[in-house]
Amino acid sequence: MRRLLIALALAFVLLFLVLPLAVVFHGAFAKGWATFAAALAEVDTRHALWLTLLVTAITVPVNVIFGVAFAWLVTRFRFRGRALLITLLDIPFAVSPVIAGLLYLLLYGANSPLGAWFAAHNLQLMFAVPGIVLVTVFVTCPFVARELIPFMQQHGAAEEEAAVVLGASRWQLWRRITLPTILWPLLYGVALTNARAVGEFGAVSVVSGNIRGETNTLPLNVELLYQDYQAAAAFASAVLLVLIALATLALKTWVARKEHA
Repeated sequence: MRRLLIALALAFVLLFLVLPLAVVFHGAFAKGWATFAAALAEVDTRHALWLTLLVTAITVPVNVIFGVAFAWLVTRFRFRGRALLITLLDIPFAVSPVIAGLLYLLLYGANSPLGAWFAAHNLQLMFAVPGIVLVTVFVTCPFVARELIPFMQQHGAAEEEAAVVLGASRWQLWRRITLPTILWPLLYGVALTNARAVGEFGAVSVVSGNIRGETNTLPLNVELLYQDYQAAAAFASAVLLVLIALATLALKTWVARKEHA
């Protein structure tokens, strides 16, 4: 039975994980390094990579601030509606990203009251970078908080209460007690947030408008290149996503080992 389970696990990993990655790398380098480098040097691809990294660089700090504040609120205070608030945190997990993008489009689009107000003040959210950031923050907002809440509940607040009794200021409490305590689960949540932000497709495809060289992130760029029958260029962009994902996975694994050390 043990050998059968091992064989099934290895077969699953090979068919659903290793083989697709091998196909991506083979498609990217099938025509040689020169073609691969030329595909990455395309203006639209470089802009898509830059936009993906920009959106991620904005999304991760926003979710770190939100996640820490949310976890602190629900683990250190008791108030009416606390359970409902924790349940609402899981909405991005339950709602399809495409539906989330559509909701943001209906809420902030040009035909909505909010969209009309922003347009009157020369501010464009949808089919622009701000809209991409908004939906990416939405789909990634639970990750940091979901890593911190169970850890902070299990760890308790005894050390923080002792520091307050001894006269520690809020900044000293955060810097010397809270941050060192939650550092590893916080970094784990950051790694998950980064991975999801880089690879988000559904919500971004709805609100971005798929404008080449302007609102295309790297996942959208892969789709457009493949639809244009530029398979080698599409696979080259996909390799960038895979490398970012592998780097994030390595970081997540390292953080997990530190957390349980």
